[in-house]
Amino acid sequence: MNLKKQILTKNACYKAGEMIVPQGIMIHSTGANNPFLKRYVAPDDGSLGKNLYGNHWNQDRPDGRKVCVHAFIGKLENGSIATYQTLPWSHRGWHSGGSANDTHIGFEICEDNLSDPSYFAAIYKEAAELCAYLCKQYGLTEKSIICHSEGYKLGIASNHSDVMHWFSKHGKSMDSFRAEVKRLLQLQAAETSTKAETKKLYQVQIGSYSFRANAEAMLAKAKAAGFKDAFIKTV
Repeated sequence: MNLKKQILTKNACYKAGEMIVPQGIMIHSTGANNPFLKRYVAPDDGSLGKNLYGNHWNQDRPDGRKVCVHAFIGKLENGSIATYQTLPWSHRGWHSGGSANDTHIGFEICEDNLSDPSYFAAIYKEAAELCAYLCKQYGLTEKSIICHSEGYKLGIASNHSDVMHWFSKHGKSMDSFRAEVKRLLQLQAAETSTKAETKKLYQVQIGSYSFRANAEAMLAKAKAAGFKDAFIKTV
């Protein structure tokens, strides 16, 4: 994951200053054929590129709407893929058009023409890695992840088709996406367990003696055998 931060401090949502305890993640896609992050994220940090039209979301009400999400995934100016965090994760976003704003972190994936398999594969991977990162940070599981269209069916979001109108074109679904996030979480857990295991130290005791002279004799033998850190402990 290529995670960067550009908080949209001029957006009315950010200025409202409302907070949530994240209980889930909602995935959106932008609904416009423009995969470049600079369309939504500003100002240019040297990687985004400049938005020449001033229609980014770092303004009070973009396009006259009360909208803001926690992150965008899309292309940098050089064509590589990145994630930009645009609100603090525990900030209440304006993304679902329903009560999911009170419970869910929401992020947008910048759409292209929906037909490029290489771009889709890149943003799919980036989105899965972002979700795994957020799940670990907030104690969530892959079951906590939905898309906007699923949110509508659950009665917590407005009537949108994203992201299934796009995922299905590339043989993917939210179930396959959740399975990928689960796989990533299991990998993280295994790596954490391995790291914890490598930090363990095991002591070897050669013997116990009633007379210190005997203990010192065995200590000398141990050191002579190459165990330079051997020592005597009185118990």
